[in-house]
Amino acid sequence: MERRENQTPQGQTAQVLVEFLEVAITAVVFLKGVYPSGAFERRRYMNLVVQRACHPQLRYYIHATVSGLLPFLQKGIVERVAVIFFNSGNVPLEKFVFKLAMNQSYGSAVEEVDLESSLRSFLIKLSISESLTKELPPDCRWEITAYFRSLPETGTNKEADLWIPTDTKQWQQPPLITPIKSMSCEPLCLQLYLEHPCLPESTI
Repeated sequence: MERRENQTPQGQTAQVLVEFLEVAITAVVFLKGVYPSGAFERRRYMNLVVQRACHPQLRYYIHATVSGLLPFLQKGIVERVAVIFFNSGNVPLEKFVFKLAMNQSYGSAVEEVDLESSLRSFLIKLSISESLTKELPPDCRWEITAYFRSLPETGTNKEADLWIPTDTKQWQQPPLITPIKSMSCEPLCLQLYLEHPCLPESTI
C-alpha cells in the first residue's frame, strides 16, 4: 500500500479505505454468485486470502468507481457506499451498505495497524455472511452507488464530473436492516449492514 508522509490523517485513512472497499465490494459480488467462480482469482490482502476479478471490465468497474471516491472520502462528504442488486424490473432486491464517517477535526497520527486490523475483521465477517443474504434471481444485475452528504461541485474537477444522479427505484417502506459489522478507529467510523425490502415488496 502506498503511503505518503505528508498526507493528512483523513487522506491517509481515505487511501486505506479505497483499497479496502475495492476488495470488499469484490468479495460481495463473489459471495452473491453473480458470476461463475472462475471469474475470480485468489489474492492476498491484509494477510487474508481474498478474491480479485479476472475479467478486465469487471475489475476496472470496481477499481475506477471506488478510486473515484477518494477525494470525496478525504473531505468527509461520502455518507454511504452501497452494492445494490436488482431484479429484471430494476427494483432493488438487496443492498450491502458501507456507512462511514470521517472525523475532519482529527489531527493526530493514524494508527495504521489498528485501522487495518479493524478493516480486516470486516472481510472475515463478510466471507461468512452468506446465510444473512437472500437468493437472487438468475436475471439480476448490480451496481455501486455512493450517497453524498453534499453534492460534489461538477465542473470543478474531473472526479466530480464522473458522478451522475441515480434513478434507482426506492422502496415504499423502510427497509429491513441486518447489521454485519461495525468499527470505530480514529478518524474513521464504519458500519456494514444489509438492507432488504419489507415483506409486501419482496415479491416484486
